Amino acid sequence: MDIRIKELLDVTQQTYGLDNYYLHAHEIYREVTMLGETNYLLSMEWFPSHLTEWEEDYNPEGTAVITIDLQSRNYKSVIFVGGKSYANGTPFQYIELNGVIQWMETEVGIVYGKQFYLEKEQLGEYHFAECIEGIPVSPGGRMELRFDAEGRLTFYSIYGQFPSNSMVLEENYSLTLQAVEQLARKQLQLIEYPVYEMKHLLPIYGLEEIYITNDGTTTIPFEISGARARLNIDQVMHWEHTNRAPFEKREVRLHEVVTIEQAVDREPHPDSFPITDVEQAKCISAIETALSQLYSHESGQWILKTLHRERGYIQAILRMKTPSNRIFQRKLLLFIDAQIYKVINVMDNKPMLDTFDEFQSEGEIAVSHDEAYDKLKEWIELSPVYVYDYGQNKYVLCGKLDCNYAVKASSGDVVELSSLG
Repeated sequence: MDIRIKELLDVTQQTYGLDNYYLHAHEIYREVTMLGETNYLLSMEWFPSHLTEWEEDYNPEGTAVITIDLQSRNYKSVIFVGGKSYANGTPFQYIELNGVIQWMETEVGIVYGKQFYLEKEQLGEYHFAECIEGIPVSPGGRMELRFDAEGRLTFYSIYGQFPSNSMVLEENYSLTLQAVEQLARKQLQLIEYPVYEMKHLLPIYGLEEIYITNDGTTTIPFEISGARARLNIDQVMHWEHTNRAPFEKREVRLHEVVTIEQAVDREPHPDSFPITDVEQAKCISAIETALSQLYSHESGQWILKTLHRERGYIQAILRMKTPSNRIFQRKLLLFIDAQIYKVINVMDNKPMLDTFDEFQSEGEIAVSHDEAYDKLKEWIELSPVYVYDYGQNKYVLCGKLDCNYAVKASSGDVVELSSLG
């Protein structure tokens, strides 16, 4: 075993009081952050010493699964399986809120109130979220800690970027609902919302969330704000002839183990490289071929929305050219082998959407769009959020336009979305 890994294992065992444990397995893996940086992590599985039998392929109750960042040496997660800990120690001097905050500040190197805040607290459990000077962030980091009745740590997890000041375009928030009302009206959509218990499709007016920049001139879609940089394509896919060659589907391998030498050298992850124009053209050609095999009679019906690298593949997201009025839209996810530029696997959400074909539409539309907006107006929220802008490589101040309520299009009743289930 490499001496550098052995040192981290020893420190981890001491830090988390794992005297009653032995190391069952460990591996190094890497991931790409939202900012395109490569992080190397050491994952460890510590088994309770008293266990002699367990079901293969499953970690037994009480197993400590711990991950540490090899560069910062900060722990990313500490999970005791089943919430059961046999540890004889804890890194916390006090497990009340102030003690937990103090440990977080020391462990992660961030400041409470400026870079993270308490989102929720309950008995033996703390949830924190990332912020910039007290304003929430998107994509936002999360921190969660849980303790058992004896005060032993059973769960700890953290993820997020926690950007430096140089990456933040700080401003004074100035947006108002009145100033963005026309945009808010456009975001109100008439959709069919599935009520599973009744097997009904309920027509409602609901607001589609969106981020609006602080100057009110630009919007950032809510659905892609949490993803790594994607290459926008927005190209309708056409093909002349049906391709009768059978589609050769291959298993997608998402697991990658790397060496300590790669970690020491900080070798960039293949996913961290941009997609070139040449690669883009090869991907589009591969997608066209696959579509002509699998969806031969649907030429011109699909739009290639984006391309992005993930887990060693180039992934393509496609949507229907003509969307439906249902809340869930048809989507294809294609996996392209980045070595030979060939689609090797396809994920289609059609089987899930087909379940709604049995649902009955509920009620006629009796409320206009403007009437619905006027009814919903008092429930619409516009709150400050720092959003990562890939074009500027900065976090920019935005207003998050959102609403937790909807209007039933058949009756005009205002209802909470969470109650529609």
